[in-house]
Amino acid sequence: MKKLSILFLLVAFIASCTGTEQTAKKTSGDSTDSQELSAHEKLEFPELDEFEKPEVETFTTENGIKFFLVEDTELPLINVNARIRTGGVQIPNKKAGLASVTGSVIRSGGTENIAADSLNTLLENKAASIETSIGLSSARASMGVLKKDFDTLLPVFIDVLTNPAFPKDKIELAKTQQKSGISRRNDNTQQIAVREFMRLIYGKDSVYGRNTEYATINNIKREVLVNFHENNFVADNMMLGVVGDFNASEMKNKLRKAFAEIPAGDENELDFPEVDYKYKSSINFINKSDVNQSFVLLGHIGGVRDNPDYPQIQVMNRVLSGGFSGRLMQKVRTEMGLAYAVFGQYGMNSFYPGAFYAGVQTKSATTAEAIDAIIKEIERLQNEPITRQELQDTKDQILNSSVFEYDSYEEVLRKQMSYNYRGLPKDAFEQYIEGVKNTTIEDVQKVAQEYLKPDKLEILVVGNKEEIGDQLQKYGDVNKIDISIPEPGSEQKVVEGDTQKGQQLLNAMADAVIKGDTELNTLSLKGEVTMRGQKLPAEVTIDYPDAITRIIQAPMGKIKVVYKDGSGTMKIGERERPLPAQTAKALKQSLNSSFLAIAQNVNKMDPKFLGTEEIDGTTYNKVNVSVDGKNIKLLLNPSTSYPDIVRYKQFNPQLGKQVNVELKHSNWKVKDGVAYPYLEVTMQSGKKMSETTYENHEVNK
Repeated sequence: MKKLSILFLLVAFIASCTGTEQTAKKTSGDSTDSQELSAHEKLEFPELDEFEKPEVETFTTENGIKFFLVEDTELPLINVNARIRTGGVQIPNKKAGLASVTGSVIRSGGTENIAADSLNTLLENKAASIETSIGLSSARASMGVLKKDFDTLLPVFIDVLTNPAFPKDKIELAKTQQKSGISRRNDNTQQIAVREFMRLIYGKDSVYGRNTEYATINNIKREVLVNFHENNFVADNMMLGVVGDFNASEMKNKLRKAFAEIPAGDENELDFPEVDYKYKSSINFINKSDVNQSFVLLGHIGGVRDNPDYPQIQVMNRVLSGGFSGRLMQKVRTEMGLAYAVFGQYGMNSFYPGAFYAGVQTKSATTAEAIDAIIKEIERLQNEPITRQELQDTKDQILNSSVFEYDSYEEVLRKQMSYNYRGLPKDAFEQYIEGVKNTTIEDVQKVAQEYLKPDKLEILVVGNKEEIGDQLQKYGDVNKIDISIPEPGSEQKVVEGDTQKGQQLLNAMADAVIKGDTELNTLSLKGEVTMRGQKLPAEVTIDYPDAITRIIQAPMGKIKVVYKDGSGTMKIGERERPLPAQTAKALKQSLNSSFLAIAQNVNKMDPKFLGTEEIDGTTYNKVNVSVDGKNIKLLLNPSTSYPDIVRYKQFNPQLGKQVNVELKHSNWKVKDGVAYPYLEVTMQSGKKMSETTYENHEVNK
C-alpha cells in the first residue's frame, strides 16, 4: 500500500519553535536558555499514525454500472455515493432550473413504492440519510447507513434513484423555493458581482452564465421532470462508490444482484458548448445605492484542467493571491490599507474553461485606487521574476496542504470517482504535486506572460454611484448593467374605453378625496392591521410624492420600514438592514398607484370609462388608469365618487406570476380636507390577505 505520512508537519512545527528559541537566546544572552534548548532536543516523541492510502477496487456490472469499493472497518458504517452522467448543461435556456428541481424532488417526493413522509420516517428511525441533487455537469446521490441496516436500505436507495414519484405538490414546493431564491438574488453584493462577472465572461445566454428566471421555472411541468429522469438515470450513466465496514467480495455479489434490474439505457455524451471568448478590456458597473463599499472583480477567461501547465499556473496563482502571503493581500491590504478582503483565482475546469479573476471589497472612495493596485501586481508578475523565497514559500503552502487531500478512506474513494468521471488519470493529484515540486522561477514568469492579460481585463464594480462618482471613467465608456428581475406577465394590455367620460368621473373622484384647494404634502395614519388572525398596531406616514414610513408593532418587536426615492431600510428591533430591491419596488408601486396619488395627478392618467358593474346592490362606475405601465381599475361609488374598490395585477415573487389584487374601501371619513377609508380589506386571487382599520388620519402635520 502507498503510505502518506504527516510526520513532516510536526517536524516543521518543532523546527519553527526551535528557530524562535534560538533567536531569543541570542538576543538575551541567557545561558539558561541554552540548557533548556538542549533538554528539549533530547525529548523523544512517539511516531504519528500514518495514513495508509487504500487501493480502490473497481468492477463493472453487465448493465454498465461502474463500481468503486474501499473497505474501512474502523466504524460500523457504510456510505454509498452515486454519480450520474447528466446535468443542467443538457437543459435548454427556456427551462433553466429544471435540473435543480428534478434533483430535489427525486428525494423529497418519495418513490412509487414509498411515500415521502414514510421515507422520511424510515430514514429517521434508522439514523440514515439519502440525498440527491443535480448540478451543471453531474447528478449525485448518497446514502449513509449503519452496517446492520445496509441490506434493508440498499433497495430503498435504488428505489429512490430509479422510481421517484414526482408528486405535483413536491414539484410546486421545489419551484416555489427556486422562485424565492430568484427574488433574493440581488440582496447580496458579492453574489451579484460573481453572477454578473460570469455572465460577462461566458455570455448571458450561455449555459455557463445564464440565470434561472421566474418564466423558466414556470415552464417546468411534471412530465418534463419524468422524461428527464427516465432518459438519464440509467445504468450506462451511473458510477457508484461504496466505502465502509464490509467484505469486498461479499459486497460485489450484493451490488451485482441489487442493481441488475436497472436498464442499461444509452450513455450520455454530455455536450459542453465551446466558449467563444475574445479578450477585451471593459468597465462595467452595477449601482447598489444601499452600500458604502465597492465590490470589484476583474479578469478574463481561464483554462482547462488537462493543460500541461496546470501545476505552474497554480503556483503562479498562489504567488499572486494565495491568502495572507499572496502579493495582492500584502500590497492592497497590508501596505496600502485599501481593503479587508482581497482575493483571486485562476480557474481551470475539466469540461469547459474556468475564469481568471482578482477581487477586492473597498471603500467607495478608493475604488479606482484598488483596481489600479491589482492591475499593477498582475503586470509585475509578468515583468519581474518572483524571488526564491516566494517560490519556496508557495511550494511549501501547496505541499503542506496536500496532506489533507486524502484525509479519509471516503475522500480517497470520492477523488478516484471524480478523476474517472472527469477523464483524468488515477494519479492526477500525484502528477500535480510532482509538477509543483519541479516548478521554477522562470516557469512562473513564463505562464504569467502567457496566460494573464492585464491589458485586456473585464472590470466589474458593484457599488454606490453617488459615492464612487466619476472614478471609473478612466477605464473607458462605463457599461451600466441592469440586474432587475424580469416579471412574467407584467406587460399590460392596452385598454379601450370612453376617455371623456373617464376623465369626468376621475375628476369627480379627485374632488371627493381631496377637497377644494387642499394641498396634500404629508398624510399620517394610525390604526391596526390584522394578518393571519393577529392584530398589530400600525402607523404610516406618506411624504408625497416619493417617501413612506411604516411602523408595525409585531410580537418580535417593532418593525420600521423607510422608503424614499428608490431605496430604504428595514429595522426589526435594533437590527437595521437595507430594504430588498423587490420590497422597494413594491413600495414605489403602492405609492404611485394609490388613489390619493392618482387624484394628485388627475390630468396625467389617460382614464378610460369601462362601463358599470353591480356589486351588492350598488352599480359602480369603472374607470381604468395606467400608472407606470400598470392598469388600475377604480370602481367609483355613484353617490360619493369614492373609489370603494381598487383592482390591479401585482407580481407575487413566491408564485413567480401576476396575481389579482383587490382593495375594498369603506367607512370613509373626511379630515383636514382629505377623505380616507378607515377600513381597508386586501384580497389576493379571491383570498383575504389582511384587514386594516384606522382610528385617525392627519394632513400636513
